Amino acid sequence: MMHASTEHSCVTPEHLRRDAYVYIRQSTLHQVIHNIESTKRQYALRDRAIALGWPSERIHIVDADLGQSGASAADRMGFQQLVAEVGLGKAGIVLGLEVSRLARNSSDWHRLLEICALSETLILDEEGLYDPSQFNDRLLLGLKGTMSEAELHVIRARLVGGIRNKAKRGELRMALPIGLVYDDQGRVVRDPDQQVQSTMQLFFEEFHRTQSAAAVCRHFRLNNIPFPRRLRIIEQAGNLVWGPLLRRHVDQTLRNPRYAGAYVWGRTKARKMPNGTYHPIKLNQDQWQVVLPNVHAGYISWERFQRNIGILRDNARAYGPDRCRTSPQDGPSLLPGMVLCGICGSRMKTSYHMRNGKSMASYLCNRTDRQERKCQSIVSREIDRAVSRLILDAVSSENVNLASAVQADIRQRQSEVERLLEQQVKRATYEARLSRDRFMRVDPRNRLVADSLESDWNARLRQQREAEEQLDAQKKQHIDTLDDEGKRSILDMVNNFPTLWGDQRVENRDRKRIARLIIEDVTLTKGDQLLVQVRYKSGMTKSLSLGKPKNGWQQRETSKEVIAQIDRLLDSHTYDEIAVELNSMGLRSGLDRMFDDRMVEELRRSHGLTTMEERLLKRGYIREVEMARRLNICTASLRIWLKRGRVQGRAYNDKGQCLYLWPEDGNVPLKQQGRKFRDQLVDAANGQSHSIPMTS
Repeated sequence: MMHASTEHSCVTPEHLRRDAYVYIRQSTLHQVIHNIESTKRQYALRDRAIALGWPSERIHIVDADLGQSGASAADRMGFQQLVAEVGLGKAGIVLGLEVSRLARNSSDWHRLLEICALSETLILDEEGLYDPSQFNDRLLLGLKGTMSEAELHVIRARLVGGIRNKAKRGELRMALPIGLVYDDQGRVVRDPDQQVQSTMQLFFEEFHRTQSAAAVCRHFRLNNIPFPRRLRIIEQAGNLVWGPLLRRHVDQTLRNPRYAGAYVWGRTKARKMPNGTYHPIKLNQDQWQVVLPNVHAGYISWERFQRNIGILRDNARAYGPDRCRTSPQDGPSLLPGMVLCGICGSRMKTSYHMRNGKSMASYLCNRTDRQERKCQSIVSREIDRAVSRLILDAVSSENVNLASAVQADIRQRQSEVERLLEQQVKRATYEARLSRDRFMRVDPRNRLVADSLESDWNARLRQQREAEEQLDAQKKQHIDTLDDEGKRSILDMVNNFPTLWGDQRVENRDRKRIARLIIEDVTLTKGDQLLVQVRYKSGMTKSLSLGKPKNGWQQRETSKEVIAQIDRLLDSHTYDEIAVELNSMGLRSGLDRMFDDRMVEELRRSHGLTTMEERLLKRGYIREVEMARRLNICTASLRIWLKRGRVQGRAYNDKGQCLYLWPEDGNVPLKQQGRKFRDQLVDAANGQSHSIPMTS
């Protein structure tokens, strides 16, 4: 320790004109409460400052960091205030019991030394007084800071090593999730509360059935099933409360390996951030430090836990960049996340787009190499139809087993919900009786307490009544569903599965769930023919060869059947008449629209079909002008004769324009034949009988 005379020689009038700062820190609140001797020694440094010549009113005590670790200056407001005062040149001396009290981090310590050297501020600890502007003193202070940091590292290494060794033996006690507790011997067992056990079992069974975290939340919410949790606040730590099941609760529960009976330690690691704080990072399962499966009671097996993690991973890919195997949604495609590219082997994603007001789907190769062109893109409509036929064939042979499975599943799920609601009624009844007993034991004259207990009793009675009403509603639903008529409905539904599969009222997500129960994946390869390779859950495979998928314009092209009908009808029908005939036959255009005269005319022109006019001319019909010239009458008179049936004609368009049929009479010259024909028509009009040759 430096002698008093030497210390006074280092203190100059310039130092005394500034203030003195005494920095006090304890690492934990436990040290603040129990290690009071160290705190007294730090406060006693104020007397050292007075002995060096500082008046008591200019000595500042900085004790805002009591209970804070010195590993970083991020959360130490007192240390940050001290550095600010030194940097502003207000501090003449900084007093601390030892270097470890000021900082256990080299960067924080050397930053303080640098600022003290620039502002010519002295540093005093229990062993002496130092001037950081002097090289020897600064070197000594730097060594002390390094040793203080090394000491912290050694202490932490010892603690972490002991914790790790204890964790490897599975003896390190950690907070247990809801549904698991420690017994009197320190073993992990299921919560003795039967309602908690039943709720957790229903939770895992529902996820196994739906394979969707959102579906589990929806099931609990629709059936008014509460979910337990333990309070962590200090006043009520460990108390059991019930509330709605939230999405984050589902994810935390499914990812916790303790429910599989496994002891796990080291699932996260701390990364130091630039500001000095530590941020926890979740590690992959292969990076967990300690994994001891099947060491205590659980709710599921370790294999089931691994499958649940895989399901969550696949469902999460719906929102990732690859959008691979997604959970069933309401889109029109049947096989999202189940289609593989037959060229590169990548999983094909599903792309939706609108066409003529309808949602359409396509399967696109999802190759990760963005520089190369995608392997293939295939419209899903024909593929889904072919796979649907396979599903119908597979289900029709298992009707009886499927009906039994559906009934058993419905019965089991309703029994589980009913059992949980009965337990909820028992709990509410117990709490109501407990509140009643508290109210009965109080002095009725003490209204301040009696009124509060009476209000609590009434609240418990309301909760009991609500629980009983929920149970009654569930029992009624149970009876309505499982009566004889309901059983027959289920059997009829299974027997009529092909009809129900095509029913528009059935949601697409239900079809997709059925497809996932039967089919593992589908591989597509597009060439001259579309090769569809289906792999069933049982391992059996089946290959289909479909026609080459049509392009967009080919899908919108009118079918050849319609064109053939138009070609046939053009012999004797106008455009409007053809449209009426096609619509009556139930035919539609390539855009799925009803026909009109303009559409028929456009199809006739685009496919190069001859008009009705040309066809009538080839069959011997002549035009109106030619017919009038031969008869030596005007066209108006000719139209009148046509209406009265004196001549034969046929309308060749929707405007009423006609072509006429000239009678065969090869022995009469054309002009005389026309006059003779006209005279015969006139005589016939006057009542005289003449045979008029006509050709149909």
